[in-house]
Amino acid sequence: MRNAELEKLGGLVGTWATTLSNAWFLDPPGLEVPGTTTIEWLGESLLFMRTKLGERAHHSEMSFVIGRSDPNNTYVALYQDDRGVCRFYAMTFAGGHWTMSREDPDMHQRFIAEVENDRIVGRWEASEDQGETWRKDYGLTFERT
Repeated sequence: MRNAELEKLGGLVGTWATTLSNAWFLDPPGLEVPGTTTIEWLGESLLFMRTKLGERAHHSEMSFVIGRSDPNNTYVALYQDDRGVCRFYAMTFAGGHWTMSREDPDMHQRFIAEVENDRIVGRWEASEDQGETWRKDYGLTFERT
């Protein structure tokens, strides 16, 4: 039986054309990197999200396993990428707003997105001073295919 609270994320399930944009770390400025994202059920109480971006020089793969801590009434996300990085994010999802955030010793980071039926517009931000100031890392747009 599917977890009732996780079922609220069911609208994310599917295949998405993904675009990374406005990344401060990519040249030339304004470069857009296309990719794909697939979100699918993993059992009855988890979602698996895999994003593949770009080719050759601007290639990146990242994955999330999204779940929930029922006793704490919170969503959680575990992240890994092709650099061997692994991170834990607290997550919220309500009223068309999706956030993931972490407050780790190396940096604070957050994903902020607006979710529609067939489009998600979000951005990743980072803070190196424990959340006092934030810089945009890059934008991510997802279009359902």
